[in-house]
Amino acid sequence: MRKPKLKVFLDSSALIAGIASSKGAAREILRLAEIGLIEVLVSRQVVVEVDRNITAKLPECLDDFRNYLETLAPVLVADASQREILRFSSLIKPHDAPILAAAVAAHADYLVTWDQKHFMTTGPRALARPKIMNPGEFLHEFRQLLHERS
Repeated sequence: MRKPKLKVFLDSSALIAGIASSKGAAREILRLAEIGLIEVLVSRQVVVEVDRNITAKLPECLDDFRNYLETLAPVLVADASQREILRFSSLIKPHDAPILAAAVAAHADYLVTWDQKHFMTTGPRALARPKIMNPGEFLHEFRQLLHERS
């Protein structure tokens, strides 16, 4: 019996990096989703934030981002409720609590982010799920999981 796909929640920093670069760990995560090895999750807030940031700072990537949403169709999860956000606001900065809460509510296995300052602290990383990692750390762990399954 096949194991279910890993659910990988991408925050805006990881998704922008994957869209903007033709190589790198974040792009490889998008490729893993494209070939069906993982399931990428994003919240509505992430989509809006990425669209806003790409429009303002990387307009040449806007078509790539919108094509990604259309063709690869990451799983769009609901934004976290105020109650869920409050639950995590003691662990992380208030503006990042909605992202952490959405990843937890979506039952993500991983939350992948480049935000070292806020997400990589002991508070958020102490959660059992999702595991919080940067894209390179996730790829390293994914390779180990593949090796163990074979």
